[in-house]
Amino acid sequence: MKPQTMEKLVWVLLYGGIILATLGYFVARTDENAGLLMQACGGVAVAGGVLLIWLRSRIRGQ
Repeated sequence: MKPQTMEKLVWVLLYGGIILATLGYFVARTDENAGLLMQACGGVAVAGGVLLIWLRSRIRGQ
């Protein structure tokens, strides 16, 4: 994967995950199951973004 592509994917995962988790927090007030699912998916996206940041730091260090 090209470094530019990886960097774009990192930001999409981080910000998209944060937005989805926040939206899930507010949705959980009316529909608990849907809100929790959105929060979980947002958390997984943020974790994926953090993982890609770590991988990018390992690749550039070589």
